[in-house]
Amino acid sequence: MKDIIEQLETRRANARLGGGERRTKAQHGRGKLTARERIDLLLDDGSFEEFDMFVEHRCVDFGMDKAEKIPGDGVVTGWGTVNGRTVFVFSKDFTVLGGSLSDTHAAKIVKVQEMALKVRAPIIGLFDAGGARIQEGVAALGGYGEVFLRNVRASGVIPQISVIMGPCAGGDVYSPAMTDFIFMVRDTSYMFVTGPEVVKTVTNETVTSEELGGAKVHSSKSSVADGAFDTDVDALLQVRRLIDFLPANCEDGVPEVPSFDDANRVDTSLDTLIPDNPNKPYDMRELITKVIDEADFFEIGTDFARNIITGFARLEGRSVGIVANQPMVLAGVLDSDASRKAARFVRFCDAFNIPIVTFVDVPGFLPGVAQEHGGIIKHGAKLLFAFSQATVPLVTVITRKAFGGAYVVMSSKHIGSDMNYAWPTAQIAVMGAKGAVEIIFRADTGDADAISERTREYEARFLSPFVAAERGYIDEVIQPHSTRRRITRALAMLRNKHVERPKRKHDNIPL
Repeated sequence: MKDIIEQLETRRANARLGGGERRTKAQHGRGKLTARERIDLLLDDGSFEEFDMFVEHRCVDFGMDKAEKIPGDGVVTGWGTVNGRTVFVFSKDFTVLGGSLSDTHAAKIVKVQEMALKVRAPIIGLFDAGGARIQEGVAALGGYGEVFLRNVRASGVIPQISVIMGPCAGGDVYSPAMTDFIFMVRDTSYMFVTGPEVVKTVTNETVTSEELGGAKVHSSKSSVADGAFDTDVDALLQVRRLIDFLPANCEDGVPEVPSFDDANRVDTSLDTLIPDNPNKPYDMRELITKVIDEADFFEIGTDFARNIITGFARLEGRSVGIVANQPMVLAGVLDSDASRKAARFVRFCDAFNIPIVTFVDVPGFLPGVAQEHGGIIKHGAKLLFAFSQATVPLVTVITRKAFGGAYVVMSSKHIGSDMNYAWPTAQIAVMGAKGAVEIIFRADTGDADAISERTREYEARFLSPFVAAERGYIDEVIQPHSTRRRITRALAMLRNKHVERPKRKHDNIPL
């Protein structure tokens, strides 16, 4: 018996070495952790339980029958806990055949995906691999398809998080693309369907991996990534933080943690947040951090479409999603990118029963040829569709401007928001006073005094929250300093909200 136990421990030790000391040293030399080191950082100390440690590939083509077979076959899979909550994980091992995906490699990932779906717990994928194992041909492609199918089956049932911590190319990119969140590591990770060499051959463009698909590109331009971090360690610690905000699945309800922040806390500084000059910007993040519990805000998509803010926070210890226009960037206007970013976030929150709080200061949709040709109509409709479809508690606060169709789209009462508040500084109208007067009173455009008088009339009649309040479109005009108390009370009242929808196979959102 002793010999058998020693043999087991020897085999385990060999499997834990991955590609060996030389390749591990090379991995560290690139500023990257190994697959197992990443798992150790991500999960609670000592909580990891591994699956399929001794699995090996079965390929015999192109010399693979003579190649060294390394236990695990380039991916480490299993489960553990993050702050005591169960999560499943797979971590690609670049030290073993470049982390390339084989038939058995894919089967390991599929097994952990199915287990996560069965247990109804989040799954986190750590990517650092060169794509499909070419020697296996169609078997590797079939493996990708099996993984993709499980991504789709799990969508909206359990949270799926992908962290790109090295190369992620070819077929490998589509699994992360179908998950809920993608994070990257600056300078060491990149994603692309075809690499720089193929791009050079086909289009004659010369580009580096970083320029083609680095963390900066995908977090600020393409919106493929929801965030970028400086190191492996930082990325993994932030993922741990994100998990704390997320439900385990679509039925469990949001996590609740002890809160030491008084729900009735008043912040008088909010009474002077809005500048006297209606064209002067202010930072919406200041309002968000002063209203939520302990200023703890996990922002999603920080570097993309910065004219809108999305992220997770807590109120009375319970997770909420935050959507807010940012007057500091493009005056908080809605454009194609902002609409897409917010729509995807709203749909995630609705899928997992996370209440949504919306802060509105929006002068309208961004005009221009580029926006129209870029599909602003359809992209704006995505956000309208997402809010209209949502059945979670919806609380909206209009702080200043809410003009035109953007007023309707930003979680207005008309499209299903439950509680809609406005600050006394709110202006709700089809458009700004100056533009409206110049259209309505064209005949007076040459008379400056007449235009000024008409502008004052328009402002008094329409640029006030009380007109909307008179019609019931605003439930209450509130003091800015009481915003936190009003929102927390509204969310407590809405906790058991239930909405019936017509039976259908699925909707057809304007993708």
